[in-house]
Amino acid sequence: MVFDPPANDSSSSDGASESRPKILYLGGGNDARVQLKERLGGSVDVVPLSSSHKALDLMGGKEYAGVYADADYFSAAIDVGRLLQNDRILAHMPDGVVLLDANNTIIWGNGRLREWTDRGEVVGQNFYQVMGGPEIMGPDFCPFHTALSTRKSSGSVLRRTDNRYFRVHAAPLLESGEAPQHLVVTVHDITEEVLQQQKLAAIHQAGVQLADLAPDDVAELDYNERVALLKDNILHCMQDVLKLDVIEIRMLDQETRELKPLMAVGMEPEAERRRLYASKQGNGVTGYVAATGESYVCGNAAEDPLYLEGAKGARSSLTAPLVLHEHVIGTLNVESPEADAFSESDLQFLEIFARNVAMALNTLELLAAEKAAVAAASVEAIHAAVALPVDDILNDAVNVMEQDAELEPAIRERLQKILRNARDIKRVIQRVGRTMAPVQAYPTAPADAHPLLEGRRILVVDADESVRMAAHELLDRYRCYVETAHDGGEARKMVRSLAPDQRYDVIISDIRLPDMTGYELLLKLREITDRVPLVLMTGFGWDRDHTIVKARREGLQYVLYKPFRLDQLVSAIEHTVDEQK
Repeated sequence: MVFDPPANDSSSSDGASESRPKILYLGGGNDARVQLKERLGGSVDVVPLSSSHKALDLMGGKEYAGVYADADYFSAAIDVGRLLQNDRILAHMPDGVVLLDANNTIIWGNGRLREWTDRGEVVGQNFYQVMGGPEIMGPDFCPFHTALSTRKSSGSVLRRTDNRYFRVHAAPLLESGEAPQHLVVTVHDITEEVLQQQKLAAIHQAGVQLADLAPDDVAELDYNERVALLKDNILHCMQDVLKLDVIEIRMLDQETRELKPLMAVGMEPEAERRRLYASKQGNGVTGYVAATGESYVCGNAAEDPLYLEGAKGARSSLTAPLVLHEHVIGTLNVESPEADAFSESDLQFLEIFARNVAMALNTLELLAAEKAAVAAASVEAIHAAVALPVDDILNDAVNVMEQDAELEPAIRERLQKILRNARDIKRVIQRVGRTMAPVQAYPTAPADAHPLLEGRRILVVDADESVRMAAHELLDRYRCYVETAHDGGEARKMVRSLAPDQRYDVIISDIRLPDMTGYELLLKLREITDRVPLVLMTGFGWDRDHTIVKARREGLQYVLYKPFRLDQLVSAIEHTVDEQK
């Protein structure tokens, strides 16, 4: 429904009234209007108004010479003044503002829609037709109808055929309890925002595809072929998603700090061969980024002191670090023949893509070590399965030897051979495992990081099988030789079973064993050997026998609290070994 046409006075019903100026009248009753016509003369037409916002509507049509407000309606005059002032303000807003009737016809606008649609005039035309029949993308697919019917604001997003996006917000004009017939609609151009979101989504999807190097797809490829496949994926994503043609990726050697080229497209041969290191000075933007871990935007290559020529004729560059688990593993550099070619948005996009590249490179390294890793896992599984059973063989053998003092020499020799063979089983498993799958394949706990632990013989004494098993799992990875005992008596027999040239480097015992306390075990072991490298374990319960206090008086240095942390366990063993030296 359009605005009701203004009521014409009888004096303006002839044809000449079309040429006479018209005055919008906001005031009292009919008598006051007649008096105004008498004062202005017959050369004008007076058009009465029922509300102040209609004055703005009709003035926008440029058919009226002015607005007259009766002095008795001072507040109405103020309203009209404000409306006319707001009209001038709205004309300078960056957003479009229009007044629509119930048929979505534009009855006033601030001019922004004329700019966006290249139309000379939009007043009197259907809003959706002016916008080129856009697709309504929601959340409300009938925002104008909703606003009129619910008397509440509504909004939606429109997409034009030229791939421009607009957010509309419709607010009904409410008057004296009547059903609203007009909407104030603001229109905001969100094209850049939407396109950035779409680009972010495309980069995310490209990153997912980049790292999607499934073992089945690359099982038949060697390492160099896998690198070539990854390079092709990176180049495809950079050109299709980021629209970049000059690319350089370098990987950081963590030991030498040299940045070694992985791939380069569009770079000068001299630039590709250039040796660069992770350093803030003398190694260009790439070296600076690798050293600081911060991205760098070079807006003017000719004036930037860090820039070293990469692509011929490049005038700006953008470089981001490749970061994996908070560590810089390389750099990603792009260049442009235009100055100041890269914006903050470009920086954000490149940093996101750089993270995806870092993850893909990490995936590639893991796949390259896949066979070795599987072998290592198999060795660990075998060792875990046989660790405690072999300990049981050791325990049974020493128990037989201790219980029968008059054991025949041949049987005793046979039992000692069983002890030697049982201990050799663990060494063989570890040796084969290192041959089949080097520790660096999965560097969870490299022995090189704790050289004092390698080859050490550890005895763990605890009635709890889970504790004995945990000791194997935690210490075997450091190439320790772990043996276990169930109680103090068994521990004494294990110590006595060692050959004269053998000893335990560390003995770890619970403070409360089935047959004695940890302090009593210390005293009994001293009857066998003059050096007892003991570490006691305890929970957080009450030490009623004061085992720890007594043991400390006898020289105990370290106490572990169960469940013990790996770093505490390793530290206690290292310090105990070092003290024995």
